[in-house]
Amino acid sequence: MLRSNMLRSNMLRSNRFTSLIIVLAVMSAASIAFAAGPPMWAYGFPTPAPAPGTPPPPPPAAAAPAPPDTSIRSLPGSTAKFTRAEISNQYGPADWYPGDHPQMPPVVAHGKREQAVAACSLCHYPNGKGRPENAGVAGLPVSYFIQTMNDFRNGLRKSGDPRKANTNRMIGFAKNMTDDEIKAAAEYFGAMKWSPWMKVIETKMVPKTRLQNGMYLKLEGNEKEPMGMRVIETPVDAEGTEVLRDARSGFEVYVPMGAIKKGEALVKTGAGKTTACGVCHGPDLKGMGPVPSLAGRSPSYITRQLYDMQNGFRKGEWTELMKPVVAKLTEEDMVNIVAYTASLEP
Repeated sequence: MLRSNMLRSNMLRSNRFTSLIIVLAVMSAASIAFAAGPPMWAYGFPTPAPAPGTPPPPPPAAAAPAPPDTSIRSLPGSTAKFTRAEISNQYGPADWYPGDHPQMPPVVAHGKREQAVAACSLCHYPNGKGRPENAGVAGLPVSYFIQTMNDFRNGLRKSGDPRKANTNRMIGFAKNMTDDEIKAAAEYFGAMKWSPWMKVIETKMVPKTRLQNGMYLKLEGNEKEPMGMRVIETPVDAEGTEVLRDARSGFEVYVPMGAIKKGEALVKTGAGKTTACGVCHGPDLKGMGPVPSLAGRSPSYITRQLYDMQNGFRKGEWTELMKPVVAKLTEEDMVNIVAYTASLEP
């Protein structure tokens, strides 16, 4: 009898020890979720950033310059016609649908050539929708927009991946814009409501893509690869988005199976890891006061902000409130959260 009790006692201690090891392993895995650096899929790079101090790789051999494309391009629903050079003109890019938006302030339409400030409409489009590699700014609260630009100005907002060139450009733009120009851009984009821009698709297999200028473009054919723990945003019309910068052509968003439901639990309840997002962003996640909306916005962009705040690359007035909210989130948590928020009607 004594021997039997001793065996049971030893087994109980062994089980408790095993359980403790499992718990510690889970906690350790969560704490090193981003040990390898930022999630590459969100930042638009095929390989991790090199370690600080690593010499940059030699530049690729320069290819012979291609002759300029002077062909005239057009889009359905637009009477405008532009060449490739006019479409991508930094100081007056193509505006295919001028009837879709109010009159643009000068800094939005043309930027400031003398101070190397590109037109806001080049990257963010005249309607403020933008693309996954930058921000969708339509419908942002004016005060939030202004605060963000001041954070860029004051060195409080950087990218978790130093290769993110457009973040570095935004820092320069903010420093070279006047307060009045920042306010004009904030009021222009803030006056336009965010509207549906993407379709979220849960899948086990995703179309194969290639990275070009930080954006995933589908390869020709119908080849697929495992979805994995990531999000892939790809244009519905690759040429319309990448070449013509069509401000009416949206995106398909591929996410892992079950991600939306898991993300809903995290967003609505915190699931013991975070704070319910609706407390600050509104019960429908469409924003509240100076706090921006999350519903229907780019999951890649939102992931970058979560990671940058969690890891100290993004600071500033609102970030201090967000740091404890994002502190325990793993990459999988972020994938699930942004899958859910992207699936919502704006």
